[in-house]
Amino acid sequence: MSTVYDYSIRDAYGKEVSLSAFKGKVLVIVNTATGCGFTPQYEPLEKMYEAYHDKGLEIIDIPCNQFGGQAPGSDEEIHEFCTLNYDTKFDQFKKSDVNGANELPLYTFLKSQKGFAGFDASNKLTPILEDLLGKADPDYAKKPDIKWNFTKFIIDRSGNVAARFEPTADMKDVEAFAVSLL
Repeated sequence: MSTVYDYSIRDAYGKEVSLSAFKGKVLVIVNTATGCGFTPQYEPLEKMYEAYHDKGLEIIDIPCNQFGGQAPGSDEEIHEFCTLNYDTKFDQFKKSDVNGANELPLYTFLKSQKGFAGFDASNKLTPILEDLLGKADPDYAKKPDIKWNFTKFIIDRSGNVAARFEPTADMKDVEAFAVSLL
């Protein structure tokens, strides 16, 4: 059976990075955007990184412009935005597709391991997302595709996909789950 360690992604400079470099770590793999209603999630992600990095937590930030064109800048511009506005210190990788013909093979694997399980009903953005996605595809909820920016996959220390959190999930729940694997 495959693990995330079988995949590589490109860093912001285009250099291929094997995820096997993160063996033994708990990973949070997240597709991000700089102009999204969920962009403020960079703040709790950075706090989580600072609190638990020394205990083995890594955040894999993969900017993506597939959802509302909300990550239009270059890799350098995105990095500058994140460091200036959220003082991010975790690794940011090359802007990439997470759905469709050009999606990263890593995302094909992640989605095969944990499909879409619905949005958090208590999040104020849930009705907006459900309406938007439902108009585009009435069967969207039955498909494993990434639905929006800031979908998070948590990977255990053995490289297995342990959980998927949609962008509407409470970041405290994301953190608690990641910490439980440390």
